[in-house]
Amino acid sequence: MCGIVGIVSNSPVNQDIYDALTVLQHRGQDAAGIVTTEDGRLFLRKENGLVRDVFRTDHMLRLRGNAGVGHVRYPTAGVDSSAEAQPFYVNTPYGICLSHNGNLTNAEQLSEELYRSDRRHLNTDSDTEILLNVFAHEMMQSERLQLSPQDVFTAVRAVHRRCRGGYAATALITGYALVGFRDPNGIRPVVYGKRETPLGTDYMIASESVALDALGFELIDDIRPGEAVVITLDGQIHVQQCADNPQHAPCIFEYVYLSRPDSVIDNVYVYKARLRMGTYLAEKIKREWPDHDIDVVIPIPSTSRTAAVELASQLDVKYREGFIKNRYIGRTFIMPGQQQRAKSVRQKLNPIDLEFADKNVLLVDDSIVRGTTSRQIIEMAREAGARKVYFASASPPVRYPNVYGIDMPSAQELVAHGHSDDEIAGIIGADRLIYQDMDDLTRAVSVGNDRITRYEDSVFTGHYVTADVSPEYLDQLELFRADANREDRRRKDNAVLEIHNDA
Repeated sequence: MCGIVGIVSNSPVNQDIYDALTVLQHRGQDAAGIVTTEDGRLFLRKENGLVRDVFRTDHMLRLRGNAGVGHVRYPTAGVDSSAEAQPFYVNTPYGICLSHNGNLTNAEQLSEELYRSDRRHLNTDSDTEILLNVFAHEMMQSERLQLSPQDVFTAVRAVHRRCRGGYAATALITGYALVGFRDPNGIRPVVYGKRETPLGTDYMIASESVALDALGFELIDDIRPGEAVVITLDGQIHVQQCADNPQHAPCIFEYVYLSRPDSVIDNVYVYKARLRMGTYLAEKIKREWPDHDIDVVIPIPSTSRTAAVELASQLDVKYREGFIKNRYIGRTFIMPGQQQRAKSVRQKLNPIDLEFADKNVLLVDDSIVRGTTSRQIIEMAREAGARKVYFASASPPVRYPNVYGIDMPSAQELVAHGHSDDEIAGIIGADRLIYQDMDDLTRAVSVGNDRITRYEDSVFTGHYVTADVSPEYLDQLELFRADANREDRRRKDNAVLEIHNDA
């Protein structure tokens, strides 16, 4: 999960891109980058850290020009250092910068092809660099100095033929255009919009509509699966379908956790979808536990609030804010390393004892991934005086890894993998555990877009929408993602760095 943005304007874009990235900061807190263009030159700043820390006044002053792209990153496999911060750049052809959200499932094959067939060198392990070089290679096939939108569409069509997985990208072609494109399954979200100014029409491409809203842009549409948008630097917009057989299957976890509630993704309001999650969860409790003794419903801030409010209303039970969140601590789901995640939970949340004292509490969260956060929060509720602690998840059990851009842990690190609901309740220490049913989750996010006939729901079902995810691929992914192996790689990398510095 990352956040991407691109803007073509009639005035400098550095501040607008910065502001858009701060709105998308929830999608990645590990690194940030902006590249702008003016008079055929590119100006780049990227580094590890939050947007507010990466960009200082002197950096902003150097980011000149009326067009650019930006990116916020969260730590996925293969992106452990600032060298993998985005945007990425290649000088041939034309000078292209690219930001990417997602993951290529055939990255290893493409890496080999780029070296053996395309004669391109890769300097990192990031699949964003792979996607950029595939796009750049296909752009070279036009062999023209004066590009046309059709040249770009032809290159994107070739990218779709070669690349598999989930990807939404913004690319800046120096001196010509901003390009946005989305994989043929539309797994990762991306939208585009316009803003009328006295100087003319500005255009933006972004991961979520909330970035458009914050900067006064009007939503035009989602970039549809397989589609590409070309916005020339003189403000002309062109849109074309570039996939032979697009199949719309957006990531359902975007609606559960990843996206902001005030975003609209594929014409579905995230806030409304989460309200419906609460409604269906309440219906399940009424159906399976009609004589419940819940005294109060308390959300685990902050993505579960919407579902928890509606659940409490439907059950006619008090809703209370029992935890106060430290907004300066990052999202624990996307923190690298089990030790850091565990430590951050108590730093992030502080219970209000009087809301727990001598009560049967139903805690509501958007999902349960490793169980680390859930277990510690239940312990905190008991320490605050709760008589019984029940736990509800607005989504079904997360049993399988994600391969399309969410750095879920390996299957063995998922608390629901291989365990029944009762066993999970015991592991996290809950007196009772209620999960959302898969059919109800699908119902909750289906209102608003009749074009969506299926979802990328592999973390819940184990069914992957691309045909290339084999058991062998998942086994390799498991070895790479396991926290212990990742920490071991970091220690080895640090040891190499120390040797180099000593020398």
